[in-house]
Amino acid sequence: MMERTLIIIKPDALQRNLLGEIIHRFERKGLKILGLKMGILSDDVITEHYSHLADKPFFPKIKNFMQSAPVVFMVLEGLEAVSAVRLIAGETKSRNADGGTIRGDYAMSIQANIVHASDSVENAQKEVARFFASEEIFEYKKMDFEWVYSEDERGA
Repeated sequence: MMERTLIIIKPDALQRNLLGEIIHRFERKGLKILGLKMGILSDDVITEHYSHLADKPFFPKIKNFMQSAPVVFMVLEGLEAVSAVRLIAGETKSRNADGGTIRGDYAMSIQANIVHASDSVENAQKEVARFFASEEIFEYKKMDFEWVYSEDERGA
């Protein structure tokens, strides 16, 4: 099933000049970029996005880190995109992430772990809506669609 998911490329990735490499990995997998923008996270948005951590003693560190530089937001689409993106991103605790994943290749930290990736289809829908207005998401046909997905997967 075709899904959409959200990626946030974190401040550490921008500081370390990894933006192009990260986008390249998602494109190389065959995922379609529907939206892409850069911004600074406000206090309210960080608190909403990390609401499950907002009462933890380490939350101020997360907030400071996520506001230390701009972030890049991406909406990606593809067959089972949520799980595909999480596979490419690697385990959240980067020290344990497999080599060949973004976190396995570029991070050692839990907090400074290069990217945020939606963890479920339901959360992906909420997160895409949190960071993108409908007019910032672009529908288009990719020319490589037939090569990326078989007829069975496309529902043809």
